[in-house]
Amino acid sequence: MGRKLISSGSDFEKVAGYSRAVVDGRWVFVSGTTGFDYAAGTISEDVVAQTEQAFTNIAAALALAGTNLDRAVLVRAYLADVTDFERVAPVFGRFLGNSRPANTTIGVQMVDPRIKIEIEITVRKRR
Repeated sequence: MGRKLISSGSDFEKVAGYSRAVVDGRWVFVSGTTGFDYAAGTISEDVVAQTEQAFTNIAAALALAGTNLDRAVLVRAYLADVTDFERVAPVFGRFLGNSRPANTTIGVQMVDPRIKIEIEITVRKRR
């Protein structure tokens, strides 16, 4: 299996030189994904809504890669406010309950103050 680049269609991917996801053999690496609704160009002010949209964006990239969240092995979440963890944890459980990947969640300063969460995931595809 070769290498395949997955794009969300964002012009920023070309500007910043990255892909939404990269398929390398049986592995899929999804870049840090925020809660922006790419079609509408909007982002909710609510961290739970952002988390749900981020997972929707990730699921769309994974579908293009021929896999899904049930195959996730590693997730990293970056929160602008670590006190939001308890609010977003159930969303992680809903989207990742079947795969239960290894998880690291940390607090960081985001590059855009509207962003409250960013999520990256590694998935191993079936043979």
